[in-house]
Amino acid sequence: MEFDWEVPLIAAPMAGGPTTPELVAAVNGAGGLGFLAAGYRTVDDTLEQIRRTRELTNRPFGVNLFVPAAPSDPGPVAAYRERLLPEAERWGVDLPAGTRVDRDDWEAKIEALLREPVAHVSYTFGLPGQDEADALRAAGIRQVGTVTSPDEARAATALGLDALVVQGPEAGGHRGTHRAEDTPGTLPLLELLAAVREVTPLPLIAAGGLGTGAAVAAALRAGASGAQLGTAYLRTDESGASPAHRRALVELPDTTVTRAFTGRPARALRNAFVARHDAHAPAAYPEVHHLTQPLRAAAARRGDTDGMHLWAGTAHALAREGGAADVTRALWEDAQRA
Repeated sequence: MEFDWEVPLIAAPMAGGPTTPELVAAVNGAGGLGFLAAGYRTVDDTLEQIRRTRELTNRPFGVNLFVPAAPSDPGPVAAYRERLLPEAERWGVDLPAGTRVDRDDWEAKIEALLREPVAHVSYTFGLPGQDEADALRAAGIRQVGTVTSPDEARAATALGLDALVVQGPEAGGHRGTHRAEDTPGTLPLLELLAAVREVTPLPLIAAGGLGTGAAVAAALRAGASGAQLGTAYLRTDESGASPAHRRALVELPDTTVTRAFTGRPARALRNAFVARHDAHAPAAYPEVHHLTQPLRAAAARRGDTDGMHLWAGTAHALAREGGAADVTRALWEDAQRA
């Protein structure tokens, strides 16, 4: 597979607001490859973002989709809701009383991409069905699977995908395990790259904790064709991250992997909400995501970093301010020197 880049750096798709069309276009303009995040967006919102990005860049870009999962057991979710009720009362918000089926507009997004193809589609939280993968391939779309283990890499390879994002435990935000209930592996990124290389001939893109040019260079030396960075772009001018999130990246020292906010393991800055609830959160996604959303929104409105989900990779303190194009060029220049 040939990638649409001059510089082998990918702007990771960061769902929930941080990734913007402007960020994708800026990274593209520096020779990298940007991905929009379709997760949590309706199909109409996704198409609007695609069209806006096409207005800003004439270079190819990608779209990331969240693969839906089967509904979770409602019992543990209800118990977690009871635990969170005092928080809801303190914030003056109501929590959803029951679970609902949420497939993140999966089928509609596939249909939309078949009508209006983009250059690349990547998948997080699993893999498409064979018919869906075949249809997107026939539309000329190159497909990238996110994997966190050799077994997931084998499955993605068997499906006929074009490349793999190998996501190490250092990555900020959700681990892309193919099942929400799985405990993500702890094999460091460079070792995980070697383990995945043993089971697939596909091009590999390294992801997780790559905050410096030296880290990017090490991943490329370890066999990756490119490097995907997310947290590195959170403080850039084009990022949609909130001022509180940007501030927390330099003020809060530690990250941890927690299910407290969404029911899926995700690396976040350690704050009071994690300390109170991490041990009690069930493995239930997206049910816990919807359950805690009112709490997180209330905290975000007040800029209260003790109650927000502050996704961040292990290199968060190195995230730079400035234009995303300048950050991309600087990282690549540093990588070449390394």
